[in-house]
Amino acid sequence: MTVAAVKPIDPQDLERATSTVSLREDLDAYVTDLMAQGVRNIYFVGAGGSLICSYPAHYLLTASSDVPTFQVQSDELNCVQPALMGPGSLVVLASYTGTTKETVAAARTAKSTGATVVTAAKDGTPLATEADRNFVAKSDIFELMLAYAVLTATGKVDDTEAVNASLDALPQALRTAAEQADAHLAAVAEKFKDDEITYVLGSGPNQAWAYGMAMCFLQEMQWKHAAGFNAGEFFQGAFEVVDDSSAVILWLAEDGSRPMAERARTFLQKYAARAECIDTRDLDLVGIDERLRPHVTPLVVAALASRLAQHYEAVRNHDLKTRRYMFKVDY
Repeated sequence: MTVAAVKPIDPQDLERATSTVSLREDLDAYVTDLMAQGVRNIYFVGAGGSLICSYPAHYLLTASSDVPTFQVQSDELNCVQPALMGPGSLVVLASYTGTTKETVAAARTAKSTGATVVTAAKDGTPLATEADRNFVAKSDIFELMLAYAVLTATGKVDDTEAVNASLDALPQALRTAAEQADAHLAAVAEKFKDDEITYVLGSGPNQAWAYGMAMCFLQEMQWKHAAGFNAGEFFQGAFEVVDDSSAVILWLAEDGSRPMAERARTFLQKYAARAECIDTRDLDLVGIDERLRPHVTPLVVAALASRLAQHYEAVRNHDLKTRRYMFKVDY
């Protein structure tokens, strides 16, 4: 099989991230006004990648805010509405296409409870038209900015200048991180391209891209068997199938859950000779305040996961857009 050349890192990634960051002033003003009116709780809602992308913001607010914050899968919301959702709830939904049917329906469900609905979607799409306010934005950066806006409005941010400067630097930091890690990511894809199953681990907010790397990038886009685990839950059973022949990817970032990931790394170094650990501490992240790295590095993991998928695409000659069922059959 001829190995295709990996695609260059997409310059549009930087453009989308920069465009999202440019919305910060409008978003801050909007969130400040909502909080002044009395937000009782916050829900992040999505499906697939959009749900995954909301996890860092959800994690930050859960750890740092007095406002109760929840994360709900779109169709779960349609089937069972949370008792606490209603007037005073802020419901944040995202969809890359703006057409994900479960998420569009979830926006209607949320509105029916009296909640305020904010979306990240392309203008004019079904999801955008359901919103009280829509922002055309890259969802993970947008939702992290929204989380910081909530924290600022409620007096939980000590240094707003550091936050603003770090958010300004974030688009280029994400790009540079992908460039710095590129050789390692290429080696991981080459190493694991033929394995029958790949296990992906992450802790805290990074478990989202353990799940997402396995389900979205390897299962959906590469038709490879994979499983994603919380690095702590890994020790509750899954580690029993791992040995020196196993393909394992571990994301390590810098939030408070890092000791969980380090525990997994210690185990893997002893019992899984082929495991690959990808650590954001190896990356410079120029312009990101050291105090904010714990909150930003889950987005770095997302950027690295996306780039790793492109390397799989190249070494396996399997286009990331190829589907059997998605968008092709009724489901």
